[in-house]
Amino acid sequence: MRFLTMLTRRWTTFAPIVAVVVLAVAWGLEIGGIIATVVAAVLALAVFSAVHHAEVVAHKVGEPFGSLVLAVAVTVIEVGLIVMLMLSAPDAAESALARDTVFAAFIITCNGIVGISILAGALRFATPRFNAEGTGAALSTVAVLATICLILPSVTESAHGQVYTTSQLMFAAIAALVLWGSYVFTQTVRHRDFFLPVDQATGRPIDSADTHADPPTDRAALTSLGLLLLALIAVVGLAKLLGPTIESGVAKAGMPQAVVGVVIAALVLLPESIAAVRAAMRNRMQVSLNLAYGSAMASIGLTVPTIAFLSPLFDTKLVLGLDNTGIVLAVLTVLTGILTVVPGRTTRLQGVVHLVILGAYVVLTITP
Repeated sequence: MRFLTMLTRRWTTFAPIVAVVVLAVAWGLEIGGIIATVVAAVLALAVFSAVHHAEVVAHKVGEPFGSLVLAVAVTVIEVGLIVMLMLSAPDAAESALARDTVFAAFIITCNGIVGISILAGALRFATPRFNAEGTGAALSTVAVLATICLILPSVTESAHGQVYTTSQLMFAAIAALVLWGSYVFTQTVRHRDFFLPVDQATGRPIDSADTHADPPTDRAALTSLGLLLLALIAVVGLAKLLGPTIESGVAKAGMPQAVVGVVIAALVLLPESIAAVRAAMRNRMQVSLNLAYGSAMASIGLTVPTIAFLSPLFDTKLVLGLDNTGIVLAVLTVLTGILTVVPGRTTRLQGVVHLVILGAYVVLTITP
């Protein structure tokens, strides 16, 4: 066991450094064939390394700050990747990349991460419990964010198409930041106990779900924080290098361009997904739901404002509104989430229901 622990620490220490070196060497090269394979492999190592270091930092700062660290870190990857891909294709008359990626992140977090976490936890612990007050507040914030940023642009009349006017876009961006900031304040300051893991017998919040393990030292936590930032830089850069390969692969397969957004979201949410399932397997369903809804909230609440404020750089019309299929899936996701959150405990059926919604989204994206 000690040997495995030492081995994990060593590869997670060197993986971000190796990833940055590969990024520097491959930058400017034509990515394809063997080079693309190497870049993808190193990217995967960087992602898993980011998960490890984020968990170290999370263990140091405790819940719910730990979930917030990983959610923001994942969103930084997503925002950086979207911006870089949009800047690399400035000739497009309009761009739906941000919408496709943010909506994919919304569906993957609220159905994929929630569903697999619930299923994993219920298979092992029958009916894992969580705090319905905090999780319900998170879900309601996600629902409002999704409505303002992804649904309303499809029904407004001032602009033609699924877009906002400049003033509407600025309002949506500011509203998104206000909602996200209010949630963070509520989660970490005002009502922190609503987002703490709960005792499975009594349902009461507990200050630490990690009492069985000593927190890392200050030095170890700072080292992990630095390596986490390095890993995130590497992930953004390497994903940018793979962007054209992903786009060409999707085009050759004859699939809609929206699939690119799904791939990007799935890629950047991999650290979040792994961490959430690990928490569920340790009977910490509250942490899993914090990660899922927190990531969905950060994805919409930080990505859309960033893209909105940087939109003059793109010289493109930002398409944010969903089509009818997307609106139906968004509403179904929120309604199902409400029914999942209200009882304060989960079953296998709830996990399966969320995963079926995710499956429907994937199928209808590939074959609209």
